[in-house]
Amino acid sequence: MKRSLYIIGGITLAISMPSHLLAQTTQPKDTTMNRTVVVEQEYNPDIMDASKVNVLPKVEEPTVSKKEVEYATTFFPATSVPAGLMNPYTGKEIQPGSAPGYVRAGYGNLGNLDILANYLFRLSKKDKLNVRFQMDGMDGKLTLPYTDGEKWNAFYYRTRANVDYTHQFNKLDLNIAGNFGLSNFNFLPGSVNSKQKFTSGDFHAGIHFIDETAPLRFNAETNLLMYERQHNMISENDANTAIKETIIRTKGDVTGAINDQQSVTIALEMNNLLYSGYTKNPSTGDEYFKNYTTLLVNPYYELNNDDWKLHIGANVDLSFGFDKSFRISPDVTAQYIFSDSYIVYAKATGGKQLNDFRRLESLCPYGDSYFSTTSAELSNRRPYDTYEQLNASLGLKASPYPGIWFQLFGGYQNLKNDLLYSYSSLSDTSIGTVSTMLAFTQIHTDNVYAGIKLTYDYKDVLSLSAHYIYRNWNSDNNEYLLAVKPENEASISLNVHPTSALQLNAGFDYISHKEEATSFNMSDISDLHIGASYNVFKGVSVYAQVHNLLNKKYQYYLGYPAEGFNFLGGLSFRF
Repeated sequence: MKRSLYIIGGITLAISMPSHLLAQTTQPKDTTMNRTVVVEQEYNPDIMDASKVNVLPKVEEPTVSKKEVEYATTFFPATSVPAGLMNPYTGKEIQPGSAPGYVRAGYGNLGNLDILANYLFRLSKKDKLNVRFQMDGMDGKLTLPYTDGEKWNAFYYRTRANVDYTHQFNKLDLNIAGNFGLSNFNFLPGSVNSKQKFTSGDFHAGIHFIDETAPLRFNAETNLLMYERQHNMISENDANTAIKETIIRTKGDVTGAINDQQSVTIALEMNNLLYSGYTKNPSTGDEYFKNYTTLLVNPYYELNNDDWKLHIGANVDLSFGFDKSFRISPDVTAQYIFSDSYIVYAKATGGKQLNDFRRLESLCPYGDSYFSTTSAELSNRRPYDTYEQLNASLGLKASPYPGIWFQLFGGYQNLKNDLLYSYSSLSDTSIGTVSTMLAFTQIHTDNVYAGIKLTYDYKDVLSLSAHYIYRNWNSDNNEYLLAVKPENEASISLNVHPTSALQLNAGFDYISHKEEATSFNMSDISDLHIGASYNVFKGVSVYAQVHNLLNKKYQYYLGYPAEGFNFLGGLSFRF
């Protein structure tokens, strides 16, 4: 398992909702049945990369063909990234005989810790209750970059708990869920604050229409999301710097079928953001955080037949109060399938990305809520929401041989008020001290990107995947801020299952950043890792993972070192 200080702030837990609009990046609507089935297979403890920062534009893979059932062989990994919203269990059907319980516990060097417990209560054929607990983190000495080998005693621990209940009516699903999260970690020596704590919790209730053949379908849900940052901008000794954020999120959509292949949908989402605590300057009375409301209206038309899949719509975004605005972006996808396994597609999407506290943590947990900008109007205030004005791409996905898939794609993305972070400092002239921090800032950016993806699967014995993406970032000003933007990203992963009891995996991840005229350019990420699990007895396995085999020195966040050679191992139980 990959472990480093840079466990992205996935502790900010928000419930997974069907047809959700995460960060308003507008995913294509899938008209197929979306029923997850947990099948009786050995849990694969190959935990997803907890350290990898991926705030890059996502290129959605086109749907190849209709499918009736989507199989899930594991629950969601302990350290899924990106970490804006973590998904709890979403299964609606369970194959008889599958083990409802899973427990995993592991420990490694540098205090690397991995604990996961999950149990699915099958209360009846139509009632499911899932309970989940996770804790992971590290505590050890790391070598600081930009120094002569100075050591830093770093720690970062995340704890989270989830409860999810689903009742299936004949044509409706009722879902009620709650989540709790806690992040505890410390900053670099000489930072404005020495440590930080993020506390989050949320409640979700929703009803979802599951009869795909009905001429009129609907979904509706409400969410209450709470989040607190304990320390902000100034010394941790000042107990009044905590800021609380509460979001009331209401979502719904109505779909009318024209015929078996065509439909029209109108989707709505409203977010009411409320702030309390240290939201004003006690001396001047200036507000750092103001309450405001956002509203998304997303009408679209869909055509789905054997050859074509069309999604034609628009994202209409309105904000009231802070960040008052009215913006429109496209929501268009066209896919053409030929020769059964070849797809050409074109996309043009966009939309608002809420820069709430959860997104700040997922982008950079070490970023302080102090907002650095050249504009006097925004000095020391919260950032505006990022708006993706356009993300247009062309691509080809094909399977020339059974088991092999490759994808070629390229595109252009334009972001208004793109959220970044950089070094900043505060000085106290009375005592002659200077404190540093990573401060969030915003500029308009755009990038041209191109990439290739390849996957190969041979039965249940071997699985190989690789991808490479290049992005050329540009900005209208302050180009040096782009030093935190990844430029080249490549990875290769190999999983081998030579026997029914043994699983082996190996991989290599590489990320380089745009070099700018600054003394704080980030080192290239270069992580070679291996892992294995072995089923000792029925339901009992041992697992181990080793990361950074080459003991490279690099950073996932500016100035914050990643772990060198590190390992983690433990036991897992299915019951």
